[in-house]
Amino acid sequence: MKKALLYSIIGLLAIIFSSCATSSFTRGNQYPQMYEQKPLTLLVMPPINNTNHVEAKDLLYTSITRPLAEAGYYVVPPFLTMEVLKAESAYDAELFINGKLDKFRQFFGADAVVFSVIDVWEKQGFGIKTNIHYIIKSAKTNEIIFDRSCDLYLDLSVNSGSGGIIGALADITASAINTALTDHIKAARKTNEYIFMDIPRGPYSEYYLNDMDEPADKKDIKRTVK
Repeated sequence: MKKALLYSIIGLLAIIFSSCATSSFTRGNQYPQMYEQKPLTLLVMPPINNTNHVEAKDLLYTSITRPLAEAGYYVVPPFLTMEVLKAESAYDAELFINGKLDKFRQFFGADAVVFSVIDVWEKQGFGIKTNIHYIIKSAKTNEIIFDRSCDLYLDLSVNSGSGGIIGALADITASAINTALTDHIKAARKTNEYIFMDIPRGPYSEYYLNDMDEPADKKDIKRTVK
């Protein structure tokens, strides 16, 4: 009788903990401000580049818009954003990430502004490693409504399965060539893909405001992808 009662309690606790774990990793719980603020128009700022890879800023910038548009948001065209920002000497996102964003609402009609900070972008072994932090801030209230980081390693190694010393040397050579020839834009696209995979769907999506219970990954993620 005591054992039966004990097992019942253990089972109940397991259900409770399981329920809590599930509910704490939903889009609604991870990004409540996205549902409260209901942004429609997003403006993507040029990335803040803290690395020595000078091309990283432009490479990442050109690949952020697509996943956001596919998620159901209207994104101010990057070329228009850049033209205006350059004309106003406001190209550096560092000047605005901690400041007021109401000007972006006035000039562009933006509801929220997307910032990204590149901390790592380099070829490492037979692959490309990136570490990027993404922040979306409301242009109305200046609040952070989306905050994620992705530590991603794009594995470009080749394994032919040939075996033996000759096969191993061939794989090493092929891996080196593959790493040298792969454009860094591929790593940028993969990072953006994982970052915005869990973003609440926007007004142009059929799932708008109906995806709060969808499972979401942790805010800070680490991935190795091929």
